[in-house]
Amino acid sequence: MNNTQIPTTIRRLKTAAERWRVPAVSQIGESRDPFRVLASCLLSLRTRDEVTDAASDRLFALASTPRQILALTPETVQKAIYPVAFFRNKTATLRAICQELIENHGGEVPDTLDGLLKLKGVGRKTANLTLIQGFGGQGICVDTHVHRICNRWGYVKTKSPDETEMALREKLPEEYWSQLNDLLVRFGQNCCKPISPLCSQCCVAEFCDRVGVKKSR
Repeated sequence: MNNTQIPTTIRRLKTAAERWRVPAVSQIGESRDPFRVLASCLLSLRTRDEVTDAASDRLFALASTPRQILALTPETVQKAIYPVAFFRNKTATLRAICQELIENHGGEVPDTLDGLLKLKGVGRKTANLTLIQGFGGQGICVDTHVHRICNRWGYVKTKSPDETEMALREKLPEEYWSQLNDLLVRFGQNCCKPISPLCSQCCVAEFCDRVGVKKSR
């Protein structure tokens, strides 16, 4: 795949995505509440969307600001977010972030990539997604789906999500940055699966180099 095919690829994926479930963090991002997006991103790591959805709803019903979350006991937060993966560690990380936001940022989420990356437990994926979904800003959020699909297409040749982000920043037209994650998460969950992708049903199969695909349906 090359840049001349990207506009058609994005257009087709947008049409196909109308049939697919909206990712959990994208749903929460509709609120344009940076803290909710940041917290949901943390909960979503290594966790299925439906579990993240339910856990986020339970947590935000109890508390929706850093101060409110710190007013809860760790056990209460753990009970609210269970069964997300690593719920005890995520509780500790969330509380540490809340404390830092209050002490250093007036209780507000930083609106820059560098500022977000300085928060405990926040990596590039979470930081970029918070910028995109929480602030309506520009960023390239690369998770396992974006990394896998962009390499499978032959659009980039990278070994890690961070490498993929940097390669996309160099190559992908900026107008597509913020929408890429939402589209490729849906595409990866429903069609371009890690093992045995549904190539016979793929709307962009003609542009795909099928790098590493040994079996498909």
